[in-house]
Amino acid sequence: MADIDNKDQTEMDPADMEDVEDVEEEETGEDENSKARQLTVQMMQNPQILAALQERLDGLNGSPSGYMESLPKVVKRRVNALKNLQVKCAHIEAKFYEEVHELERKYAALYQPLFDKRSEIVTAAYEPTDEECEWKADEEEELTDEMKEKAKLEEEKKDEEKEDPKGIPEFWLTVFKNVDLLSDMLQEHDEPILKHLQDIKVKFSDPGQPMSFTLEFHFEPNEFFTNTVLTKTYKMRSEPDENDPFSFDGPEIISCTGCTIDWTKGKNVTLKTIKKKQKHKGRGTVRTVTKTIPNDSFFNFFTPPEVPENGELDEDSEAVLAADFEIGHFIRERIVPRAVLYFTGEAIEDDDDDYDEEGEEADDEEGEEEADEENDPDYDPKV
Repeated sequence: MADIDNKDQTEMDPADMEDVEDVEEEETGEDENSKARQLTVQMMQNPQILAALQERLDGLNGSPSGYMESLPKVVKRRVNALKNLQVKCAHIEAKFYEEVHELERKYAALYQPLFDKRSEIVTAAYEPTDEECEWKADEEEELTDEMKEKAKLEEEKKDEEKEDPKGIPEFWLTVFKNVDLLSDMLQEHDEPILKHLQDIKVKFSDPGQPMSFTLEFHFEPNEFFTNTVLTKTYKMRSEPDENDPFSFDGPEIISCTGCTIDWTKGKNVTLKTIKKKQKHKGRGTVRTVTKTIPNDSFFNFFTPPEVPENGELDEDSEAVLAADFEIGHFIRERIVPRAVLYFTGEAIEDDDDDYDEEGEEADDEEGEEEADEENDPDYDPKV
């Protein structure tokens, strides 16, 4: 019986032998693939290799294909014609944004009565009617009649326990504290002053004048300064740069001008007084010197660095102005039109929603990486 088995093995069909060889090759290939994967994992865990790979990838990003250099001269001439057309497009686009600015000014006049009414409610100059105060909540926010009645009784009880506040106290201060871009500028000594801020308005330049907008901060009489309005004007430009017309991407803020704050004596929060002791080199006597130095404050917003005529600034001034332009633009575009939503926090939630998906994707990727590490036979969690 054993002889027959041996005979069967030795006299196996050549086609069957080929199948055996194929299986062996596949098994060998799997081993090689496994070794390759392990080697890849080890390489990717090496910081030096990763850094070199990243540097290489960074060098590839946005690099020209080299196709332009290979084109015949006659084709390059036609490409130059297209670039000239593109410059003309940029100039038309600049005119488009100038008209948009005119349209903004037109609609600003339509918004203003509503913003004025908002200011009157905030400052208690006007008490809205029951009809104006009625707000229909979203379906998920709707409460049962029993819960509504309970909440109403609790509110009435709280109102009885405290004095009836006028308007909406600390409206703009709360807006500032709710927005990271603005709260980063706030100091503790700024808050008592901003409690007196009653309104922020945006004024656009008159027709035929260079593009600009002015932020007006309206204050009620207070102990800190005598100004009733603090202003910040931003000058804009909507025309392509002659030296780099393709960089045009709409109107840009080119400079800004603040205002002089008439501080009450001893109330200027943008300055602080320090005392230093100085020792005389010869006599050895000690004296105390009082110095006034700049102090961090939101109100430094009204004294931005001046832009010289040649437009050249040092790096620090450029950084300050870039941040200043961003803040001015944000106040104009978002804060003034949607102030109540930043007061309640709803606008901030909407802003955060823009980043949720990306964050979740990042979390998923991290989870996948962790899973890959756990499945890696060579992964050592202690390393």
